[in-house]
Amino acid sequence: MMVLTAWNNNNTSPNAVYRKISAEDAYQMMRDTSEYILLDVRTGEEFNEKHIKGAVLIPDYEIKSRAATAFPDKNCLILVYCRSGRRSANAANELVKMEYTNVYDFGGIIDWPYGTAIGKQSLEGR
Repeated sequence: MMVLTAWNNNNTSPNAVYRKISAEDAYQMMRDTSEYILLDVRTGEEFNEKHIKGAVLIPDYEIKSRAATAFPDKNCLILVYCRSGRRSANAANELVKMEYTNVYDFGGIIDWPYGTAIGKQSLEGR
């Protein structure tokens, strides 16, 4: 059962809302669809130490400047994570302010019970 916490910043599209989900719900969404962006918003060093396979790295402090180019479809499914959940919440909220309509924050990799990878990011992500 997926429980969503959603709210809308008054300066955004009515369809753009912040959604907080569990790691388990994110994993199920990844299994149910092949059309998603898995967004890691940690630093490059953190990413190289451990990340979820298929993730695309855009550090939280670069979301404003890079998201529009990296993700031109504002309706794409974006699953966001960081180390513990603070940066992913900030990044997800920033994406909502940019009117992305399908953003889900599943918190930190420290709560991810599934497989991870090490090493540098591939340009293609998954």
